[in-house]
Amino acid sequence: MSPRSASVNEELRRRSKERLLQAAVELVGEHGYDATTLGDIAERAGSARGLVSYYFPGKRQLVQSAVHRLMHRTLEEALEREPRTAEGRERMARAIDAVLGLARDRPVLMRQHMAGLLQADVGFVPCPEQRRLAELLRDTVARHGSRDVDRDYPVLRALLMGAVFAALVPGAPMPVPALRAELFGRYRLAWELGVPPDTEASGGTVCDTDLSRFFATGGSVRPARADPADGADRPAQSK
Repeated sequence: MSPRSASVNEELRRRSKERLLQAAVELVGEHGYDATTLGDIAERAGSARGLVSYYFPGKRQLVQSAVHRLMHRTLEEALEREPRTAEGRERMARAIDAVLGLARDRPVLMRQHMAGLLQADVGFVPCPEQRRLAELLRDTVARHGSRDVDRDYPVLRALLMGAVFAALVPGAPMPVPALRAELFGRYRLAWELGVPPDTEASGGTVCDTDLSRFFATGGSVRPARADPADGADRPAQSK
């Protein structure tokens, strides 16, 4: 059997990482962070357990990357849905609604994510998924009319993080519509922009339990045996 080409191995590695990211989001959303092990994630992804450590330093980094993927793809979908627009106020409204929607629709996952960011041993870990999320938010700030994106982007990020935290505080959560009103007032947005509460976004509902479209795995992740092709991801072993 002839060896696989570099491009085939690269595609196999990409697919393996996608499966792990999707499995992490699904399992943490279903069972919580502490009840989810790296072995559980590998099994759900149909990958060898060792591949998780090969790609990610630990569970916290994997989960953080997975949630940032979900966030940036959710935001991207909201910004680009039909009718597409370049109008700054509408895009800001869509961005706010997308992030608040994650807090409303996926409370377990987002609560675990926020808690992880506050862990001193890991904290905030920049990764490709987070950088894509930052690019989308920076573009949103720029289109909204910012004259200093480097100053205004961190403020928007902090406001969104604060709103998510406020919506998820156990025992004293703030209603999402109230948080939306505050943010819309801060950015001078009309209430009917974006996706107002109790309405449906064009082309689908605001909450979808199938996350496969956010992860290029070719379908929903199911428990499976380790994929023999994952051998392409392993470092070469010395003989």
